Amino acid sequence: MIVDGAVQRFDAPLSGLAVVGGALHGLIRKAPSDPVLPRRVLEREVVLEATAVDAYAGVCGFAPEQGVPITWPHILAFPLQMRILLGADFPYPAVGLVHLHNHIRQHARLGLGDRLTLRTRTGRFVAHDKGQAFTLETMAVRDGETVWEGSSLYMRVGRSGSGEPAPVLANGGADARSETWKLSKELGRRYARVSGDANPIHTSALGARLFGFRRAIAHGMWSKARAIAALSPPQPLTVAEVEVAFRAPLFLPGKATLYAGSCGRERHFEVRDAVGSRIHMRGRLTLSSRDEALC
Repeated sequence: MIVDGAVQRFDAPLSGLAVVGGALHGLIRKAPSDPVLPRRVLEREVVLEATAVDAYAGVCGFAPEQGVPITWPHILAFPLQMRILLGADFPYPAVGLVHLHNHIRQHARLGLGDRLTLRTRTGRFVAHDKGQAFTLETMAVRDGETVWEGSSLYMRVGRSGSGEPAPVLANGGADARSETWKLSKELGRRYARVSGDANPIHTSALGARLFGFRRAIAHGMWSKARAIAALSPPQPLTVAEVEVAFRAPLFLPGKATLYAGSCGRERHFEVRDAVGSRIHMRGRLTLSSRDEALC
């Protein structure tokens, strides 16, 4: 739970000029030898609007009867994450950060029209052998109660990092082919329009090549949402938890295959390539109610 740090309120989205300016400033700023994560808490008020939710759900494969996707508050908190990453007090440039892991806990059912207070802050340093990783933490409050929490683990590639050990997700028996997805070359741009995340590695082949990819790659949070949509029951989730580790890029256009473990209140899954040999993402979806089950 987020309890410390000076709270700053933001209601207006970041302008494109502010994003570009912050990114350029981060690139020319020298990383400190003893980095410290800022302790500010950024806050914004949001409403779960039907039009925006429906557009996002359509791109990610959620059916209308599944209600508000568990991943939607993460999308609404993305502008707060960007303000932290682009801030003058953040030790690393936002450009080139790698999203390694994402963990979401939903404590109560979310409904269209709900008004939420989102609060985002930095978390902790995490050790990784390919660079320094760190977390960004978000909570969503409704009527004074925390209804949703999310944690994203990012890494700055470079020297081995320090901090707590990085989380590890086991296979968990996700070996049964569930379904195959055909990913169009437009997917990155479609997802950008509904999520607000227009990172060029997802929207442009040229932009992707500038960062070392042979062509554009699917957004990891799209892959997570698409898997949840396929595995969740045909009604809104109430109390649930979903954790994923991003392992390898998923190129656009292309095909991906969803593999899943046995049914029950907890279900492990993997997103692999078309032939099932390369793992793009590994995850676990858990329902907390004894009256609910995954398939």
